[in-house]
Amino acid sequence: MSRYRGPCFKKIRQLGALPGLTTKSPKAQEDKDRQNARPWEEPIYRIRLHEKQKLRFHYGLTERQLLKYVRIARKAKGPTGQVLLQLLEMRLDNILFRLGMARTIPGARQLVNHRHILVNGRIVDIPSYRCKPLDTITAKDGEKSKVLIQNSLDSFPPKNVPPHLTLDRVQYQGLVNQIIDRNGVGLEIKESRVVEYYSRQA
Repeated sequence: MSRYRGPCFKKIRQLGALPGLTTKSPKAQEDKDRQNARPWEEPIYRIRLHEKQKLRFHYGLTERQLLKYVRIARKAKGPTGQVLLQLLEMRLDNILFRLGMARTIPGARQLVNHRHILVNGRIVDIPSYRCKPLDTITAKDGEKSKVLIQNSLDSFPPKNVPPHLTLDRVQYQGLVNQIIDRNGVGLEIKESRVVEYYSRQA
């Protein structure tokens, strides 16, 4: 299944707020209507599918990519769900989004693909590049790159930078301080349900 390129608002009406996919958010009344639409108890499969779709669309992954991350998380030490979220949060496109250097993850992916981003002084054009502690992420030394990033930073409150990252707005530079912990994840998600969904596939 390919990456989703359809209407973003349609997905947030189905799944709830997806800050990585779009800056739009559903109205409070729509949220309430969606919660009250199914007064019966939802089947467990539907709940698992909902959480999986929420994770997939927020981070902008294909089905194959997400399954690959689940398999990696299963082999790592620690709770599978937490490791899965850490792997996704440490992707370069997500780090740019969390720093405020891009308004959405698709926007961050475009910055990386168009070679506007340096990691430790070298151009990286792979959005899925896994950042590590002490990695330095900067804009390429060019006017166009800095203008694109400045436009995003202008609408990004400094208080929204998560504690595992540091942002230098003047230098257009971000620093990865450490691996993100569970509390720093920027999406409301029940990751255990995602792991359960893939339990027979991964």
